[in-house]
Amino acid sequence: MRYYVLDRGDNLSVELAEQFHKLAGEHGFELDAKSPEIVVSIGGDGTMLHAFHTFIDRIPSIAFVGVHTGHLGFYADWKADELPELVSLMSGKSTPGSIKPRIVNYPLIEVEITKKSGTLSYICLNEFTLKGTDGTLVAQVDINDQMFEMFRGDGICLSTPSGSTAYNKSLGGALIHPTIEAMQLSEIASINNRVFRTMGSALLLPKHHHCDIYSRKEQNLTITLDHISLHLNDLLSVRCQVARQKISFVRYRPFPFWERVRNAFLD
Repeated sequence: MRYYVLDRGDNLSVELAEQFHKLAGEHGFELDAKSPEIVVSIGGDGTMLHAFHTFIDRIPSIAFVGVHTGHLGFYADWKADELPELVSLMSGKSTPGSIKPRIVNYPLIEVEITKKSGTLSYICLNEFTLKGTDGTLVAQVDINDQMFEMFRGDGICLSTPSGSTAYNKSLGGALIHPTIEAMQLSEIASINNRVFRTMGSALLLPKHHHCDIYSRKEQNLTITLDHISLHLNDLLSVRCQVARQKISFVRYRPFPFWERVRNAFLD
């Protein structure tokens, strides 16, 4: 098996990465930084985002596994003291009561940014956000090439189902099961009064829909794509839609989405 490990860089994560390499060597795994079959993320959800974007060009051929070194993350199935069991299962050795590994696929968002100086394309695992840097964002929002609203406020967030538990949740958006191929549009501190009016609630757009956001004044803007930030003053438009490709996670034991939600927010 070809593998690669990306760690958060703190002492514990680095130590666990070294332990994983040792165990992997004992099981005959091959370390491959260019074309791994499995990428192991050791740290938190931010580390998984970094791993995803590191291998963004090879997403169809890679599966990810997360090991968390702090609080339980939504993309991490394994704890620090469970590395021997994880490596054993990755090698194909079963233990009493173990299940057959399976691959789960989560939807992603495709983002096309059009500026006066050119076009950029990105894929997001969690979310895309557009915010005014110096003041209020003024933007026209179209759905399927028809004007939907003229937005005024702090910003707009488009999230994936798996990203619905992150920034989207703090904005009052719904939690969406990652088997649902959709994206969620949530407003960030919108202005609603007699003059300005927006929907004021999150919208769930299915796979075959797209959303266009047009800058409607000269403004300095900040765009975030997961952990990547861009600062623009020449934005023309942004198109968001559910991406054709998906991210793959390999599950060596059951860990249902709603159990992750309960562990993160209720336990």
